[in-house]
Amino acid sequence: MGCGAGSIAIPLAQAGHPVIAADFSPAMLGTLDAGIEYYGLDDRITPLELAWDDDWDLVGPVAKAVDVAFASRSVTTTNLKGALAKLDRTARRRCAVTMVANTSPRYDLHLMNAIGASVTCSNGFVYAFNILIQMGALPQVTYFESPRRDTFDSLEAGVADFSRMLEHGNEDKIDRLRDYVAQHMIENPHAGEPGSKGVPQGRYMLDHVRKVRWAFIAWEPVSAPSS
Repeated sequence: MGCGAGSIAIPLAQAGHPVIAADFSPAMLGTLDAGIEYYGLDDRITPLELAWDDDWDLVGPVAKAVDVAFASRSVTTTNLKGALAKLDRTARRRCAVTMVANTSPRYDLHLMNAIGASVTCSNGFVYAFNILIQMGALPQVTYFESPRRDTFDSLEAGVADFSRMLEHGNEDKIDRLRDYVAQHMIENPHAGEPGSKGVPQGRYMLDHVRKVRWAFIAWEPVSAPSS
């Protein structure tokens, strides 16, 4: 069970549906519904509109409703301790979260460093680990990287795309960004093929692979079952 893209839960074997898939976005759930219908998974997946700030006692899964509660790249909340406690409360056997362990996936750290732009690294996974220790859990952490390729059809298209990263005082780096893209753009051998989101890839890409580092934090629930 989770709130966000890629987040699921695996309920008890005797429950009516093997998977509860939760998200706060009706649009995301609409896409899920279409996939459930297309693949005939009505008896396997239960969609649930749910946000971290909702009262899970009223709208969420009941305590210990699932074997495993997993939130993938979706623990975005002002109450991190509350979110982790909700996952812990919901699972019987295992909980896990995936959180960014360097910069936001929106940024290309290699590019930002090359043009002298400032970028803030996320320490949310450290706070999550410490909170779990305080809760009495023994969290295990595994790190992994996911590669990303940004493609574009022209220099100006690439500059326009990457300029979204120039915020929070980096807006004056646009000329450095243009120079960098011009020097490091190369032909994309897979131009026209579907990209990671199904959109045709552009003619060009940068000569380095953008990597996002993640922390996978797993623990056994510490909350007691409801009486």
